[in-house]
Amino acid sequence: MKTKKIRGHRRRWNDIDQWVETHKNLDLDYLKEYQRDYVKIRVHPWSGISLTNSQTPEPKGQTKTKILSGLIEIYDTWKRELDKLGENYYLKIWLFEPRFASSQVVCAIGDYLDFYESTFFKPDQSKKFNPAKYGQLKDEIENFNWEYSLDEDHFDNSEPGDPELYATLADYEEDKRWFEKMLKKPHRKTKFKEPIGDATESYSFRKGDVWLGEK
Repeated sequence: MKTKKIRGHRRRWNDIDQWVETHKNLDLDYLKEYQRDYVKIRVHPWSGISLTNSQTPEPKGQTKTKILSGLIEIYDTWKRELDKLGENYYLKIWLFEPRFASSQVVCAIGDYLDFYESTFFKPDQSKKFNPAKYGQLKDEIENFNWEYSLDEDHFDNSEPGDPELYATLADYEEDKRWFEKMLKKPHRKTKFKEPIGDATESYSFRKGDVWLGEK
């Protein structure tokens, strides 16, 4: 898969500013109704699906710094609003590396307070977070407590699914070969306590790290 070039960085920076401005105010009415909310990086080209069989490179340099600064600003404004509720809440930045474009701010209250606690697998061997790698944001990053987990892609043993769901048998066979090849790579296996549909176990493939930050 080819890697696309990112052009027009200053235009991206304006888009980042607009994205932050649009999402920094927490909709408390929505939160009280659904008890959870989140903000993903909705800035082109990192928020769309590629239609050209090419891979978008992760944000770098000043663009990455602006996005992370925006996530921190959203976190801080959400925290001020959540503090006014007078109840327990979940609020964290999910900081992915190297898949930085997956980073987001996530919150929850009420029945969903513990909903996200098991989202990521925490390995026995931990890592120490290095704020210095984020340059000028080092001091702001150090205001957070960061918990280490794994960023993984997950599949289950119901893959690749029913052949009848594919346009052609050749498409099914291609997916089947791809999945069998995937299972030969290092991965983590988890047995389900109860079947989920046709699946009885999952396969988790490590793609990087995710740091869960809160103040």
